[in-house]
Amino acid sequence: MIRRISIAAFLLFCVLPSHTAQAQALTHNVVLIVSDGLRWQEVFTGADPTLLNEKDGGIWESAEALRGKFWSDDPTERRRKLFPFLWDVVTRQGQMYGNRNLGSIAQVSNPYAFSYPGYSEMITGKGDPRIDKNDFGPNPNINVFEWLNHERDLAGKVHVYGTWETFRDIFNQKRSGLPVSAGWTIPPRTGTPDGDKLYAQLIATTTRFDDEDLDNALLQPPLLESIRSTHPRLLFVGYGATDNWAHAGRYDLVLESAHQFDAFVCQLWETMQSMPEYKDQTTFLITTDHGRGSGLVDWKEHGVGQKGSENIWIAIIGPDTDALGERAHIQRITQSQIAATIASLLGKDFRQLDPQAAAPIEDVLPHGSRR
Repeated sequence: MIRRISIAAFLLFCVLPSHTAQAQALTHNVVLIVSDGLRWQEVFTGADPTLLNEKDGGIWESAEALRGKFWSDDPTERRRKLFPFLWDVVTRQGQMYGNRNLGSIAQVSNPYAFSYPGYSEMITGKGDPRIDKNDFGPNPNINVFEWLNHERDLAGKVHVYGTWETFRDIFNQKRSGLPVSAGWTIPPRTGTPDGDKLYAQLIATTTRFDDEDLDNALLQPPLLESIRSTHPRLLFVGYGATDNWAHAGRYDLVLESAHQFDAFVCQLWETMQSMPEYKDQTTFLITTDHGRGSGLVDWKEHGVGQKGSENIWIAIIGPDTDALGERAHIQRITQSQIAATIASLLGKDFRQLDPQAAAPIEDVLPHGSRR
C-alpha cells in the first residue's frame, strides 16, 4: 500500500526544524541533471559497434565519419570520446555508479521503467505503482524540491528547468508552487533585450521534433542566464534529446545528442564554478530516468517489454563526495535514493517527511553524516 501524506501533515513538517546528524558540509547548492533514456551501455562502453550502420542503427552519415568521432577499439577510450566531461572530470573527482560489468548495480525501483514513474521516483524517494503512464496528470506525491522550498534557508531558491512539458505535472507545479520552466513555453531569458527577441524568434520558428519536448540547445541559454541572475541553490535540469532520437531509431543522433549533453553539463559546471556563489560548494548529481533494451532492435525502446530497462547509472561530483571514481563490487543502489541524497547534502532529512522514502547514497555524503 502506498502511504498517503496529507497536505496538513506536509505543512507541519515544513514548519518543524530539520534535525540531522549532518557534519559541517561544504555543499551549499545541489543540481540534479538528467539525460532522458541514456543507456548505461553507452556511458560505460561508448558507441555500440553493432549499431554503427544504416540497417540496425538507422544512421544517415557514413559509418566512417561516425567512427572517426566516437570510435576506439578500447572501450575506456571510446567512452571518453563520447563523454569527456563525465570521465575526465566527474568520475575522476567524484563517483560513478552503474557499470554492471564491474558489479556496480544501479536500478529503478518502480515497476515500469519509463519516464514519468522514473522522474517521480527520483524526486519523491519511492516508486508509485499508481503512476503507470506519462500522461498521468499532477503527481500526488510530495517531492524533495517542494519540501526543501519550504525550508527557511532555501525558500525561493529552488527551480526546475526541463525540455519536457510534463515536468509541470511531475513536480505538481500547481500544488508545489515551484517555478517550473519546461517545454516550448520557457520564457526568453538571455540577459539582453536583443537576445530575448532572438530566442523568442527561434522558439516560434523552430521545426518541432515533439510538441511537448523542447530542443536541448534551446534550454541552455535561459538556464544559464537564470543561474547568473537568480542564483538558485537547488536546481533540476532535464534534457530529453537522447530518448527522442533513440525512439526515432537514429543511433547516430543518439551519440551526437549524448556527446552534446556531456558538453552542456560541462558548460553548466564551469559557469557555476566561475561564480563565487557556487565555486567549490556545489554538488552535481547526474543520471537518467530509465534504461533501455539491448540488441539490434530493443535499444530503441524501454519498459517492461524491453529487458534491462530497469538499469541506470548515477554520477556525483561535489566538495563532500570522496573521489572514489568508478565504483565496483558494491551494494546495489536505486534511483529512489536520489531524493534523500539531495536533502542530506543540504543538511536536511527528507525521511522526516516520509519514512518510506529510500535512504541516501551514503558514500557521497560528508563523513560525519554516514552511519
